[in-house]
Amino acid sequence: MPEQIVLIAGAGPTGLVLALWLTRLGIKVRIIDKTAEPGTTSRALAVQARTLEYYHQIGLDDAVVAGGVKIENLNLWAGGRRMAGVPLQRTGEGVTPYAFALVFPQDAHERLLIERLVTLGVHVERRTELLRFSQNESGVTATLRRPDGSEEVCDAPYLAGCDGAASIVRGQLGIGFPGGTYTGLFYVADVIATGEPVDKDLHVDIEDADFLLLFPLKGKAHWRLVGNAHDLPAGEHGKLSFDDVKGKAVEHLKLNIQKVNWFSTYRVHHRVALRFRDRRAFLLGDAAHIHSPVGGQGMNTGIGDAVNLAWKIAQVLKRGASEKILDTYEPERIAFARRLVATTDRGFALVTRRGALAAVVRKRIVPLVVPVLFRIRAMRRLLFRTVSQTQVNYRDSSLSEGSAGKVRAGDRLPWVKLASGEDNFAPLTSLAWQVHVYGELKEGLREACNELRLQLHPFAWESGMQRAGFQSGAVYLLRPDGYVALADPSADPNRLRQYLAGRELVV
Repeated sequence: MPEQIVLIAGAGPTGLVLALWLTRLGIKVRIIDKTAEPGTTSRALAVQARTLEYYHQIGLDDAVVAGGVKIENLNLWAGGRRMAGVPLQRTGEGVTPYAFALVFPQDAHERLLIERLVTLGVHVERRTELLRFSQNESGVTATLRRPDGSEEVCDAPYLAGCDGAASIVRGQLGIGFPGGTYTGLFYVADVIATGEPVDKDLHVDIEDADFLLLFPLKGKAHWRLVGNAHDLPAGEHGKLSFDDVKGKAVEHLKLNIQKVNWFSTYRVHHRVALRFRDRRAFLLGDAAHIHSPVGGQGMNTGIGDAVNLAWKIAQVLKRGASEKILDTYEPERIAFARRLVATTDRGFALVTRRGALAAVVRKRIVPLVVPVLFRIRAMRRLLFRTVSQTQVNYRDSSLSEGSAGKVRAGDRLPWVKLASGEDNFAPLTSLAWQVHVYGELKEGLREACNELRLQLHPFAWESGMQRAGFQSGAVYLLRPDGYVALADPSADPNRLRQYLAGRELVV
């Protein structure tokens, strides 16, 4: 039987992470992209804590954190002065080992992912385009255009469409992409600037409906500006330059612009594909969902898609599990994408709404309310969990069964810092199904795990485990992506056997 190689169309962060995870799981990949080189400009800046947790599993977290900037404070500006400040350094303390906000631009992010793939022997095939494909019961047959213009036919068990908002994969599958486009034009500028804004702080101008954000980057006085400009005269959008929009940065945020490295404009859409899968073809990232930049969710959501699909494909190709497990990709990810688009729509409307009342809310109420909310521990933690994507769960998935303590199947494994200085996330680097027990092991459990070839990780009971929601002595069966598949308060070895057999899983 010929070696099976998964075909990935698109080498943005989603496609690259999919390739990394599949490769680490022992699956051969072929990743193609029609562009001649990786992007040198980018809009995506935020790397959320959940993404860093995924990266920890494949040994990439330290490099990403080292390459980025940890945001120390959020500053709200209006009337040319700082109206309020909120500390962000330890917002998610106790929730995750990455209890901070991190800025790491997508272009640098992509370069790091590509370098890591190269060390694993995987190279992006540039100027290689997916022209068309067909499917049958055993796989996908795709026609590619090579850099020299010739065509090549290749076979793959699965095709992953990570090819962006104008996805060829989605288009050829005929999958609808309902939604719309926000009015107005948006811009991003990479600048060297000095002035009143403090390095390592995120600055937001809330003076009017034309929002402006200033993100710190690595390097002295290096900033990324993101804003909108919908008051330009008709016909001016195509001629827009940084000089047309710099007034706000200079006047509102007190910036002295010394150099503009690059400047570009774009439009913002909000859409979710009607389906994320058609037989052996899958949609991920911007090919499946696009939304407003509120909360810095887009790139991170695509990376979550990639991790979710990677281990499931590996279960089938490497372990011989039933293809039924692939049926869970769409319902798990599409539900989150729909909620995210609805949430970011509301946030975007709040930021950009016009009128006297909206202006009062932004300039008077928001600077008063936001600092108060962040002083309330429960609210601060809720906001962090939501934005960091550590609250994303698959409780309604067919792979989720049971609850023990406050932990329900489908939840991300709660993080616990142990008295030894280690944490309970360390075993997740195996990318394997595993059982965690916090407290005493029930008789027969170790034997059952050996029989089922499940890794068993017992942890001596500590008070922090109860705070995290665990029940002493319960069994928590974990998926390779760190989500709880089975939570059994009785720790019955037979329930483990029944769970795996009933879902035709081979671990």
